Amino acid sequence: MAEARGLRESEAFERGLELLSAFDTLLIPETVYEEVEAGGVPDGLSALPYELVEADERRVGTEKLDGGERAAIAVAEERGVVLLTDGLAARAAVSDADVEVHGSIGVIALGPARRVLDKDEATSLVRTLQHETSLFVTETVVEHSIQMLDGQ
Repeated sequence: MAEARGLRESEAFERGLELLSAFDTLLIPETVYEEVEAGGVPDGLSALPYELVEADERRVGTEKLDGGERAAIAVAEERGVVLLTDGLAARAAVSDADVEVHGSIGVIALGPARRVLDKDEATSLVRTLQHETSLFVTETVVEHSIQMLDGQ
């Protein structure tokens, strides 16, 4: 069971990388890239348009976040771009700032509008996030997301 779950989670991660193609260019702080690189850069990342950027993570003064999260927040604040994170602590850190934040469900919801996937596939991916990955997603959030997808 754990092996099958790990495979589904891996497949969901790879599909998630594909969905990032809905964005024109991803700005990846060097700190984040180094963290990802330490764990093995996913194959799908090289196919995406991205730019490695420097970030002064010291600007974000909270010890509750790791260097990558602080760097990503710093880039979002400095450049006025969307912060992509599922991290609750990172979301809390920018709650008073003028930073737009989207998590995995927000990226999935963007898919049909950008014609990266259809609504049925988006609905299935939202359910996969809830049931087959380690991401904590409540039933209320899933149902709200599906209603939003139906309204597109």
